Amino acid sequence: MFRLTDIRKQPDGITFQQTLHLEEVLKAREPEILALGPVAVQGQVSHDQGLYLLTYTMTYQLTLPSSRSLEPVLLDNSQALQEVFIAASDVAAKQELVDDDLVLIVEGDHIDLTESVVDNILLNLPSRVLTPEEEQEEDLPSGQNWSVLTESQYDAQKQAEKEASSPFAGLAGLFSEDDTN
Repeated sequence: MFRLTDIRKQPDGITFQQTLHLEEVLKAREPEILALGPVAVQGQVSHDQGLYLLTYTMTYQLTLPSSRSLEPVLLDNSQALQEVFIAASDVAAKQELVDDDLVLIVEGDHIDLTESVVDNILLNLPSRVLTPEEEQEEDLPSGQNWSVLTESQYDAQKQAEKEASSPFAGLAGLFSEDDTN
């Protein structure tokens, strides 16, 4: 947590390096998270012309269930982030930045690094998680009268159905190359 008054007092900004243990907080907000290792965060927070700039890199290991088999998958993540904040009292002076969603409004008298890290981890959760074996497999799951298709397989199937249902499909092969009157 960085107090706005402390940030303004430091012309070069405040440099930080922390290890955060956020597994319980993240599991409470996203039940699909199976595990989260310590989050290593390093960066700087500074003040310039009424804006507070929070720049940091976070590195962590996250375990999520596979999208196909629900087996646990360990993911190594590293993200570089930059967020711009404005004090609630200064919003009127920079209203256009607030309207364009280019800045976050600081509620209170501090910027909470933990909240920023948690929000950014959740925002960057992958929608597709596969084990190394599943990534190598060409075959997708299937069953009786159903199968999972990739987008390109689906498009090819729709194109084949469209061509088969064409009124001219019955004429295919009617005239061969060998038929020369």
